[in-house]
Amino acid sequence: MPDYNVNHLKQLESEAIYILRETAAQFERPALLFSGGKDSIVMTHLAYKAFWPAKMPFPLLHVDTGHNFPETLVYRDDMVAKLGLDLKVASVQKAIDDGRVVEEKGANASRNVLQIQTLLDALEEGQYDAALGGGRRDEEKARAKERFFSHRDEFGQWDPKNQRPELWNLFNGRMQPGENFRVFPLSNWTEMDVWQYMKYENIVLPSLYYAHERDVVVRNGTILAVSEFVQPRDGEVVEKKQIRFRTMGDATITGAVLSDADTMDKIIDEVAAARETERGNRADDKRSESAMEDRKKAGYF
Repeated sequence: MPDYNVNHLKQLESEAIYILRETAAQFERPALLFSGGKDSIVMTHLAYKAFWPAKMPFPLLHVDTGHNFPETLVYRDDMVAKLGLDLKVASVQKAIDDGRVVEEKGANASRNVLQIQTLLDALEEGQYDAALGGGRRDEEKARAKERFFSHRDEFGQWDPKNQRPELWNLFNGRMQPGENFRVFPLSNWTEMDVWQYMKYENIVLPSLYYAHERDVVVRNGTILAVSEFVQPRDGEVVEKKQIRFRTMGDATITGAVLSDADTMDKIIDEVAAARETERGNRADDKRSESAMEDRKKAGYF
């Protein structure tokens, strides 16, 4: 017997596939936001299943900050080639070079906020009227406020107090010219659901999600992997530790956890015992109590 509820996973899968198909039916030019994290990987897997044997009817859109883990980009390119998907890449570095955004300065500078304008520019350039995201309500309090079909105004901004009611499985995608939607098919999933579904579907993930030995520094209570983007500062000690990542983002802001979970079964056991959300070790979410909500109101996904 499997150590998960297959019926529960099938219900979540059915709901997500229904929303993916509704998105394709209601919108003219949707796109699936792909970060290389486990949630966007599951989203891509579900979308591939939803429209098989036809080709997925929308592209993947990756906002590339230039600070990605190399393993993430290798995984992305291999997956796109294997499944024959259409990949669009919006570059934060190009937005900086073009003067669309300004690089942050200082010791804790991040490109995370710069993704907002880069994403909005990419949606405008591609004339995308819906952007599918892998956000889940259990991740963070701002994401808990999202509807499945989350309305954005003509400036790409989100008003959590001005969202459409969603009764039963009826979703309202009507909008005025210039407006668009973010769509979240995984809203009702939990981190545990995602991992159990990946085990059930035998989904391959980037090696970063599994425990491995790596040089790290501890900065402001966050374990960061030493890389070309993260170098030790004065007073910081480089240590070799057994770590893995619960969530995926820029190498400069994504904290690791100490772990010996090198298989999916071990990770599921670890998630079951966790007392902190997976984003609890993200430096970008620690900037303020409302950091995520502020970014989402400005157009963040």
